[in-house]
Amino acid sequence: MFNLRTCAAKLRPLTASQTVKTIPQQRPAAPRTFQQIRCYSAPVAAEPFLSGTSSNYVEEMYYAWLENPKSVHKSWDIFFRNANAGAAPGTAYQSPPPLSTSLSALSQAQFLVQAQPNVDKLVEDHLAVQSLIRAYQVRGHHIAKLDPLGISCVNFDDAPVTVSPNVDLAVFKERLRVLTVGGFYGLDESDLDKVFHLPTTTFIGGNESALPLREIIRRLEMAYCQHIGVEFMFINDLEQCQWIRQKFETPGIMQFTNEEKRTLLARLVRSTRFEEFLHRKWSSEKRFGLEGCEVLIPALKTIIDKSSEKGVDYVIMGMPHRGRLNVLANVIRKELEQIFCQFDSKLEAADEGSGDVKYHLGMYHRRINRVTDRNITLSLVANPSHLEAADPVVQGKTKAEQFYCGDTEGKKVMSILLHGDAAFAGQGIVYETFHLSDLPSYTTHGTVHVVVNNQIGFTTDPRMARSSPYPTDVARVVNAPIFHVNADDPEAVVYVCNVAAEWRSTFHKDVVVDLVCYRRNGHNEMDEPMFTQPLMYKQIRKQKPVLQKYAELLISQGVVNQPEYEEEIAKYDKICEEAHARSKDEKILHIKHWLDSPWPGFFTLDGQPRSMSCPSTGLNEEDLTHIGQVASSVPVEDFTIHGGLSRILKTRGEMVKNRTVDWALAEYMAFGSLLKEGIHIRLSGQDVERGTFSHRHHVLHDQNVDKRTCIPMNHLWPNQAPYTVCNSSLSEYGVLGFELGFAMASPNALVLWEAQFGDFHNTAQCIIDQFICPGQAKWVRQNGIVLLLPHGMEGMGPEHSSARPERFLQMCNDDPDVFPKLDDFDVRQLYDCNWIVVNCSTPANFFHVLRRQILLPFRKPLIIFTPKSLLRHPEARSSFDDMLPGTNFLRVIPDSGPAAQSPDKVKRVLFCTGKVYYDLTRERKARQMEADVAITRVEQLSPFPFDLLQKEAEKYPKAELVWCQEEHKNQGYYDYVKPRLRTTINRAKPVWYAGREPAAAPATGNKKTHLTELQRLLDTAFNLDAFAGLA
Repeated sequence: MFNLRTCAAKLRPLTASQTVKTIPQQRPAAPRTFQQIRCYSAPVAAEPFLSGTSSNYVEEMYYAWLENPKSVHKSWDIFFRNANAGAAPGTAYQSPPPLSTSLSALSQAQFLVQAQPNVDKLVEDHLAVQSLIRAYQVRGHHIAKLDPLGISCVNFDDAPVTVSPNVDLAVFKERLRVLTVGGFYGLDESDLDKVFHLPTTTFIGGNESALPLREIIRRLEMAYCQHIGVEFMFINDLEQCQWIRQKFETPGIMQFTNEEKRTLLARLVRSTRFEEFLHRKWSSEKRFGLEGCEVLIPALKTIIDKSSEKGVDYVIMGMPHRGRLNVLANVIRKELEQIFCQFDSKLEAADEGSGDVKYHLGMYHRRINRVTDRNITLSLVANPSHLEAADPVVQGKTKAEQFYCGDTEGKKVMSILLHGDAAFAGQGIVYETFHLSDLPSYTTHGTVHVVVNNQIGFTTDPRMARSSPYPTDVARVVNAPIFHVNADDPEAVVYVCNVAAEWRSTFHKDVVVDLVCYRRNGHNEMDEPMFTQPLMYKQIRKQKPVLQKYAELLISQGVVNQPEYEEEIAKYDKICEEAHARSKDEKILHIKHWLDSPWPGFFTLDGQPRSMSCPSTGLNEEDLTHIGQVASSVPVEDFTIHGGLSRILKTRGEMVKNRTVDWALAEYMAFGSLLKEGIHIRLSGQDVERGTFSHRHHVLHDQNVDKRTCIPMNHLWPNQAPYTVCNSSLSEYGVLGFELGFAMASPNALVLWEAQFGDFHNTAQCIIDQFICPGQAKWVRQNGIVLLLPHGMEGMGPEHSSARPERFLQMCNDDPDVFPKLDDFDVRQLYDCNWIVVNCSTPANFFHVLRRQILLPFRKPLIIFTPKSLLRHPEARSSFDDMLPGTNFLRVIPDSGPAAQSPDKVKRVLFCTGKVYYDLTRERKARQMEADVAITRVEQLSPFPFDLLQKEAEKYPKAELVWCQEEHKNQGYYDYVKPRLRTTINRAKPVWYAGREPAAAPATGNKKTHLTELQRLLDTAFNLDAFAGLA
């Protein structure tokens, strides 16, 4: 924030015509109201008391007087006032009065001149100059020449005029009115040649500490109103503001050597000629080319070069489709033939899965950075067409890579995110991702954001697409500086990108580069933009390409000559032609060549699992007991926990003694055992540290010491893997995307995201639909993320009841009409599915499915519908016996009561899943129908356990088959289960339904209605005549 105390001023104004020796700019350690710079009429030699050691004393008195005239003796006050008014020091001095003189008499001493008005005017003028400087710093970007087309619709002032030394102040007055909010702070044309001392909040002086007003304005115009617009004065950190000022205000700082200019030209040649080559060869193909923003390639390479120089060796990138092929070719250095063969319509896909279009694919590549001669790894994350959806995924992957290499400050691994202008302003996920940027468990220690600002979104111009002046205004919420730059000035772009990379390296905070450019073609190459933006595209048709502009500039400067320029073009064209010829030999498309997150060593060399079996997920009793004891204790001394928590831990301890576990303890056992095996566990989501339902308590809080916490899970074993449990921001879309990205980095980690309530996942539906469900099919990218979704009809109303299982089951890829014929049925079925969906009814099964997720030889997303009331249900307990070595996850739990002992007498089999099982068993017992009705629990819904349910159906030959659920008929599992169950029994019998009627809402909001519906479904389930005559 601007501070008037930093203002420095002369004791009296100097004019340019006066002979003034400028004193180098020096800033005292302690801030002063003014800095001491004086120009006396009499030479110092004639005033001996001002020389030698006396001068130091005078300076101190002078500084004190400037701070507060009343702080010095009255005689000094008179002296300094007279000196300011122009009197020579000798005459300004008046000897102190005798001791007998009263203070009132002293106060009546006559000054030589009336000094106060001059001092006031002097201070006002310097404050005016200081305010003017600040106005440029705050609002200079409003009038910078940012738009290469010159048609910007941003409602600011007209573009600035070029400043010449002879400019009339009147030329500026109207234009600067915008900057200075209505006035010029009292300065006039007569002040243009006055020399003003510069404040400490500007660097425009360079080595000079004072400049004429005319030169001050000129330098400010050059710094803030040309092809770079800098937004930074909203940042509430003085050091950061000063850093930015120094980077943009220092005279002559934006200088390039001839070699740097030639490198920039060569990069522009590659960027431009690549697009032209694709256009020549495949003119009717969509490729979402970069024409109009070819400078993006040198921009990205500059960021990577500077970051590599600062020590970064791994860059993870996310971007939309525009320019993606160019980035793959010229930044990541994907083989050109691999890109060109993607245009061949006869190319056959060799990998499993359905693949994706070429401008969505990712890439991973390690190479030498030629500028720094250091190794650099580049990863471009695959993305869907849903713009900005990849932002949190990139951040999560970056966080994971930093975590695994011990990069706690982000010095080795960084992320670069590219955006379109319309999406950056319009997509809420941008805001969600920004708000993760400084959270301890989510920060990546600074991201460089590059906005390709086409000034249009498909056919919508910015006036209809956003309410803010710039598309980048969302970045202001996290104090990220924003550098707007005219993309037709390549040197300005490269300079800004260097500064952005340095900012990230220095402060480890986000920064935004806004490349103001245009889109030479339509939204894609087949689109006609003149329908909707005729005037804009008339201007674009006239626009000279940036490569041509820059080449002409360098030729005029003598940096290159025409033959050298043409040779550079011919050289790259030849590279493209040779790669195109090689691409014709490619007959098969390997999607795995485009993998963005390889897992070396996890699969065989050809990408297959090393086995097709899963070991037992059980655990020896010693480990179970040890984990249970830690879970029921506080492993830190002098740590005071809440009294209620003491009771919870005591209950846990008693369960361990009784060799039983509840839901929370089963989770503890699974996590603790995996940590012992070196598996990192990360649990994230809203309120997960305690648990929404106050059951987990993985983070203990000292009741007497603020911020003192303890995570017992990290005190289990001497050499265990770390356990990360972190409450997230109140975001689902952003946080689930982040955790998905984290899970991409390594297969040897269990990454879980828990929704506060199951239905809250619907605000993250894009991540589920576009990444988690089809990710492997589209990009051959496995992911083992786990979603914990609390689910159950418990009278809590429509919003806190259903995790919408029907949606997940609808997206499962198994065929309802085909009974799979597989060896190693259970594991092979898991390998073939796109994700695993379970609804466990016992803590032991929950324990096993979590451990199985890591012990499998491959990775699949796991969707778990977790309970609410079962967390404390007295019957929802499991014995250690169900978790010992040799035990496994049970896909189906058959009835083990009287019905199973006399299966021929059973009249009905109720198939169900989850919590409703406990309602059914209670009702069956009350009706004394244990021998008549068998209840079979389907714990794994997808992939569907055809083999086990076939055995169950055959076991009860005379029984009706009924699917029972507590959800409404058009929701839940029925539509998924019924056709598969029919396939299982070869359609020999009908499969009846017992459950709630179809409804629009997931649940009723009325408690009585809820209980009535529950009783009705129980009546249907146990009324053996309910379906009589309906077959």
